[in-house]
Amino acid sequence: MNTIRTAADPWPAPLAPGPLDAVVDVPGSKSLTNRHLLLAALADGPTEIVRPLHSRDSALMVGALRELGVRVDEAGPDLVVTPGTLYGGGKVDAGLAGTVMRFLPPLAVLADGEVHLDGDERARERPMGPVVEALRSLGARVDAATGPGGEPVLPLTVHGTGGFAGGTVEIDASASSQFVSALLLAAPAFAQGVDVRHVGATLPSLPHIAMTVDVLRGHGVVVEELMADGGALPVGGTPTRWRVHPGPVSGGRVVVEPDLSNAGPFLAAAVAVGGTVRVPRWPRTTTQAGDALRDLLARMGATVTRTDDTLAVTGPVDGRIRGLDADLHEAGELTPTIAALCALAETPSRLRGIAHLRGHETDRLAALVTEITRLGGSARETDDGLEITPARLHGGTVETYHDHRMATFAAILGLRVPGVEVVDVSTTGKTLPDFPGMWGDMLATAGAR
Repeated sequence: MNTIRTAADPWPAPLAPGPLDAVVDVPGSKSLTNRHLLLAALADGPTEIVRPLHSRDSALMVGALRELGVRVDEAGPDLVVTPGTLYGGGKVDAGLAGTVMRFLPPLAVLADGEVHLDGDERARERPMGPVVEALRSLGARVDAATGPGGEPVLPLTVHGTGGFAGGTVEIDASASSQFVSALLLAAPAFAQGVDVRHVGATLPSLPHIAMTVDVLRGHGVVVEELMADGGALPVGGTPTRWRVHPGPVSGGRVVVEPDLSNAGPFLAAAVAVGGTVRVPRWPRTTTQAGDALRDLLARMGATVTRTDDTLAVTGPVDGRIRGLDADLHEAGELTPTIAALCALAETPSRLRGIAHLRGHETDRLAALVTEITRLGGSARETDDGLEITPARLHGGTVETYHDHRMATFAAILGLRVPGVEVVDVSTTGKTLPDFPGMWGDMLATAGAR
């Protein structure tokens, strides 16, 4: 008799019956897709976005732009965005997408009326203060709910006036680089552009700001990366100030790179159970933080090679995963993937520079410690990260906390640990439209059932 499972049932993470030999074609980058979508809304003509991500996060961005009056059409798998006047009166659903909840308010100040923004229950707990306060300091009227510490949170209302002056603003983006990117992306349409000065003690995920700058320049926008005093950035220097000049945003045709962070669980699978996983169209140069996987997985014992445009990861020859001491400050989104391998490693690991993950889709540090411990592992939080010690794992039901990367974390462990079940695996639809199907296809190369 067959067991009937419902969407509410935990997903049984499949064991890998042997080494893998798979090619995994990863969908487009969420971060790049949503940046191109927003700039296309400001462009001087239509934009064709080729190979975009089709997932919940990108659908929420498309829905947000349509709510503001932007025309977004599907052309097969691609998208065509036709800009126009931005209208107020809309209600934007941000879901749990940081790129929507942070990127939309600076765009909404350009609308000709009120724009209301809300999201999932957890979205109302995520930091919004820096972008709200920055817009207010530049003269925008933004009404927002108040969080437990008195900080602005969703839901909020932006009172657009059809235009915006912009100017110079200080911002503490210690909690998320998205606060800087949000201001930079809308700035070409501000009368004065914007001069953003980061004043916080730390700036996580700097590659995502570099991505924003790169995408802006690709659309013909003039962007300066500067030192704090306004001086030119030396080669290899780290900017803390960005000046976006006002001016036209070009449309045209853009091709979205595959999402390298979403490639992480599949590449990690080769490290966990052996064999080789290949990801085609891996860019030779990129601003995506996921490119750090090449170095991180090699340090854990994998062999990482590139042939033409394909990146291949082969598991350790002796099957032994090495623990890792790494600063993931610039690639925090990789933490759940790397933590899963650390929980399977034979030596201790320390992951540093990731205190900001406490404000992501869930408190990822607490979630990782809880779920590793639930499966018999040994992990603890530090001030800025995690320490994971080798321990024998056993099966159990892993909570995901509505966080897509917690679901893929559990799937990696399930490759080696019998009896791992994942609550709400559908949350992976945030950035991967069919993760269970892709995971099954990869495992089929090893004869998995």
